[in-house]
Amino acid sequence: MELAFSARDLAHTRLAFSPLWEVVTSHRLLTRRTVSPLHRRWAAQARTELAAAGLGTGLLADLIPVHGYLPDFLNPPPGTATPSAQPEQALEAELAVVARTTPERVRADLERLAVWTPRVRAFHQDPVAVLPQLLDEVRGYWQAALAPHWTRLRTVLEGDVLHQSRRFAAEGSAGVLRGLHSSVEWCGEKLTLPLSCCGTSGSLAGRGLLLVPSAFVGPTTTMMVNRPSEVVQLCYPSRGVALLWEQGPAQVPEAVAAVLGRSRALLLAELAAPASTTELSHRTGMSAGGVSQHLTALRAAGIVASQRLGRSVLYQRTQLADSLLAAAG
Repeated sequence: MELAFSARDLAHTRLAFSPLWEVVTSHRLLTRRTVSPLHRRWAAQARTELAAAGLGTGLLADLIPVHGYLPDFLNPPPGTATPSAQPEQALEAELAVVARTTPERVRADLERLAVWTPRVRAFHQDPVAVLPQLLDEVRGYWQAALAPHWTRLRTVLEGDVLHQSRRFAAEGSAGVLRGLHSSVEWCGEKLTLPLSCCGTSGSLAGRGLLLVPSAFVGPTTTMMVNRPSEVVQLCYPSRGVALLWEQGPAQVPEAVAAVLGRSRALLLAELAAPASTTELSHRTGMSAGGVSQHLTALRAAGIVASQRLGRSVLYQRTQLADSLLAAAG
């Protein structure tokens, strides 16, 4: 599919991540017969929790088929680039937007579904009565499948936004767009996307493009929402997902520890993906103050860099640190 992509659209392109996108993409992943080894442990646990709560087979499942279109109203544009660190607050901020969806918008989206179940028909007949029930089902799914892991998910997604922000500065929008996915191409004033996307071809109409990383989409697909009068959203595979379900502490190269000290070497090893002081303190067992002092010294030496993202300050390794770790094996 193709979208007209003007200079004005380029100027309005931005990044954000979204709890509701994680609901949609993770739910779709769980309905597949085969789950990638990367998410297999999480999927087994999530299916058990959902079954125990009597979830996973209701209206939400009807609205999120394994393939093809799903209702756009489930994924309104995120209001902030960095949702709250508190799982309930992060989700509720977006559900409040979904709750204001008009009956006309609900019906229009439902009419694009390929398969209608009795639950979908009832929703179409009375959106005002059924929408609150759907929101409660989303809350139940979130609590069972994603809320316990939100800290990890948020760290990975924040890290991707930070990485892409740096690429915007270093390579411009063209470099970012072409690097999102092998099937995304930008040439002149035309953006070409994979046919597996949701949405329709057309023009961005100067509204720009909202790039949304997800831990559960891909690695071979992207998803898109193209609602009239709203910014077009492109959901793509997030960087750092390979580290999402890692267990145990990072390995500390002894040669680096001998030079920098074990604590600073450990922090470098943990910064394979960007992280905040609080997250590093939690993972390493060091005090937040101690982590902050070590990071300040490493930053002064050009070994780590920091960037503010919303209310958080994320730290990541520099090329110098990567070279140092690579040389130490």
